[in-house]
Amino acid sequence: MHIDSILKSHYDICNATISTLEGYDSTNYKIESEHGIFVLKQNSYSQETLALLKAENQLFESLAILKDYDFPTAIPTLEKESILVIEEHIFRLLSFVEGEFLGEVPHTSVLLHSFGVFLAKMDKQIHEEYNPAIVGKETQWDLKEFKSNYQYIDYISNPKDSSLVDYCFLQFDEHIHPIKHELRKGIIHNDGNDWNILTKNGKVSGIIDFGDMCHSWLINEVAIAITYVMMGKENPLEIASHVIQGYHSRFPLEEKELDILYYLVAARLCTSVCNSAYAKTLKPDSEYITISEKPAWELLYKWISINPIKAKDSFREAAGLPPIKKKEGSQQLRRRKKNFSNTLSLSYSTPIQMQQSAFQYMYDADGNTFLDAYNNIMLAGHCHPKVVRAGQKAMAKLNTNTRYIYDELLSYSEKLLAKFPENLNKVFFVNSGSAASDLAIRMATNHSQKPTIMALEHGYHGNTRIGIDISHYKYNHKGGTGKQDYILAAPMPKAFKSGYKDDGSAGDFYAQQTQGQIDSNPNQIAAFIAEPIVGCGGQVPLAKGYLKQVYHAIRAQGGICISDEVQVGFGRLGDYFWGYEMYGVIPDMVILGKPMANGHPIGAVVTTTEIAESFDNGLEFFSSFGGNPVSCAIGQSVLEVIEEEGLQQHAKKVGDYLMERLRDLQTEYPEILDVRGSGLFIGVEIGGSNMASSTQLAASIKNGLRENLILISTDGPKDNVLKIKPPLSFNLLDADKLVFHISKQLGHFLKG
Repeated sequence: MHIDSILKSHYDICNATISTLEGYDSTNYKIESEHGIFVLKQNSYSQETLALLKAENQLFESLAILKDYDFPTAIPTLEKESILVIEEHIFRLLSFVEGEFLGEVPHTSVLLHSFGVFLAKMDKQIHEEYNPAIVGKETQWDLKEFKSNYQYIDYISNPKDSSLVDYCFLQFDEHIHPIKHELRKGIIHNDGNDWNILTKNGKVSGIIDFGDMCHSWLINEVAIAITYVMMGKENPLEIASHVIQGYHSRFPLEEKELDILYYLVAARLCTSVCNSAYAKTLKPDSEYITISEKPAWELLYKWISINPIKAKDSFREAAGLPPIKKKEGSQQLRRRKKNFSNTLSLSYSTPIQMQQSAFQYMYDADGNTFLDAYNNIMLAGHCHPKVVRAGQKAMAKLNTNTRYIYDELLSYSEKLLAKFPENLNKVFFVNSGSAASDLAIRMATNHSQKPTIMALEHGYHGNTRIGIDISHYKYNHKGGTGKQDYILAAPMPKAFKSGYKDDGSAGDFYAQQTQGQIDSNPNQIAAFIAEPIVGCGGQVPLAKGYLKQVYHAIRAQGGICISDEVQVGFGRLGDYFWGYEMYGVIPDMVILGKPMANGHPIGAVVTTTEIAESFDNGLEFFSSFGGNPVSCAIGQSVLEVIEEEGLQQHAKKVGDYLMERLRDLQTEYPEILDVRGSGLFIGVEIGGSNMASSTQLAASIKNGLRENLILISTDGPKDNVLKIKPPLSFNLLDADKLVFHISKQLGHFLKG
């Protein structure tokens, strides 16, 4: 039956102008006639849909008592029926609600406050009504059923976007699931978006489209409303506060409800982008479906840059409630001092009390969000959901040791060794990079039967006894024990300020010096160990050509060559997955740690069959936790994230851009002596000024950045090198922000 026939036969409406309006679950028509303007809604028939539409009509009747606002009303047929069932379809004729949509008018504080008041009055009127059809309704748009949207996450094409959404699912489990049974419930509209809310004279005047109504947590009404009005806003928390203030003034909110709003907003945004991603596969050309997708993604990325504590306090303040009680930093410092030695240092002149983190952000207990340009261990990003889920799943299944056979160990070792040349085909798992360094030296001395270890000056290789012995950075430091007799300290081949160009000349110069040391200790050197970029030495890449010559000389006298990839490995360098690849060499042994499992304690030694077999001399090697199923599952997830999200390529793109920006800054500030590194492993060497030494100036920049909520560190023999090695979620905008604030700090300091 045609629409005009239905209108004529059942409503006595003739000669109407009929236009189509899009919708999710219904086909909608705008009807313009001499009798007025109406909306005809057409749904496919089912008993469930029929019951829900009857319930919706009942809500219209209940809301009619709110005389100051406009709601749809069901127009009865000539037979006095509010619902028609014709040929497996359900029809309803509704009044047309006049007004300007919220999405078409400026969002003033008065308007937003009235929005909150309106929602509160509506919810107060209907939330206690009981209707079995609504109570029994299940929809993915109900935030109470948020987890049902997880099935759509695979439709999100960008892996980084997908990871962000997955992170929000994890946070929902962490912060909302434990208290869900304590939350107030009732009937809510559940879709107070810009194109359902109507306004007149600068205030909210009504609402349409009750298709998403459900029996849910009351706070979800507020969460959905503020989500939409915050889109595209510079200061979303301020925008939300007006709505919350208005709602709370008519229908008071509870603290526990306000404290989960941050996570409910994220959940609504994720619901939107998940459903948009899926819906685009069904209706790729529908503007209606995707209208909120771009601003939703923009807000979601902005949302994780906001500290949850800051959001909670903002929402509480809007409702006139006290802020979250926080532990005083001074009290926490006293607790720390009571139980720990001062040898455990703290970063920054004003220490930070950290609370949570997400990707390149860290959240402190005072509500601040720090941009992390420093913590290279979190290579995949803080709390990366794939890594977290891998650990959770493995921990719930099996945790044991390598004396048993289990797939996690076999699968991870295969995938890890596939990243190396064919001859590096044996792996020994331990708990840390330090333990790996210790094991590597044991294996080297056992294999070569030689007593001496050669290591670079200013290098660092771990905190074990052997690790300290081979770490010039430690044994030569104040309080250090000094160099042991079995150690040869080779000069760090730093091209900058060497008097030679880094075109092979500097490499030749340092290689000749190292060759002289080798010649002075004939056939005594068991191993040569070096980082491809010397981190604690000031992020110093080895001079070109150096490593190839030294590797040849070490092997010629019976020693082995070890590459310490603990800081630089796993794609951080951009052009190279492993640092040794920078120099066209292949080591005999590789040490892994730090980013290997994104913060979970794991390390490894990768070596050749020959060296591994020589270590199999009857004295069993065993590590209680090395290679356990949980560690292996987490390690494998990191490799998968690197591949899926293209983190190595991302490190190159952002790292190249950042170094270019820093070198531009160098032309403005001669105090920047050198910018060096590869990918997102960068050192900026700072020189002194008339006002301060290089050490003081570098410290001033570091602490100044900390006050501007950016984390870096300093290192090098004079502690005058800015150390930049962020999680690989760090992006181009973050790079711009970092350079801007380095410039700002230099300007402030040098201008007095």
